[in-house]
Amino acid sequence: MKPGGIGLSELNIRHIVVDGDACPVKTEIANTARLFQVPVLLVSSFDHLLQGGEGVRTVQVDRSDQSADLYIANHIKPYDVVITQDYGLAALALGKRCYVLSFRGREFNDRDIDFMLDSRHTAAKARRRGHYGKGPKPFTEQDREIFQHKLTKLLKDLQENV
Repeated sequence: MKPGGIGLSELNIRHIVVDGDACPVKTEIANTARLFQVPVLLVSSFDHLLQGGEGVRTVQVDRSDQSADLYIANHIKPYDVVITQDYGLAALALGKRCYVLSFRGREFNDRDIDFMLDSRHTAAKARRRGHYGKGPKPFTEQDREIFQHKLTKLLKDLQENV
């Protein structure tokens, strides 16, 4: 951001809210958020070690299933950027008019989320019958670069559309 410019935190966007459990791009989020002067809220269970930093606030929640997701769902506001791999949390965030990115930089949107939730349900039914897929591909340096590019582009677009 240019000196004297307006940071996104002064505009429509409030925070970048991160589902911190197993998030491989915490450093990229913090670095990019600092460039745009957007505060980061990193939410994780007590099982994960979190480190804050300049512009990054951490919240740790109990270990129970979905605690981080529920905390995030209860604290996000319209125009926040939510970063998660969880389709259910993504759907809740979209319903609250948030922007949502995956850890690999995929932007979730209202057009795709129903299909994604249905696919997740179908895969869960298959797992209950004993059919397991290969799982996600290993996270690569290229995935990291793509994520940072997509987050930078999203924040820049939001800054320009004020």
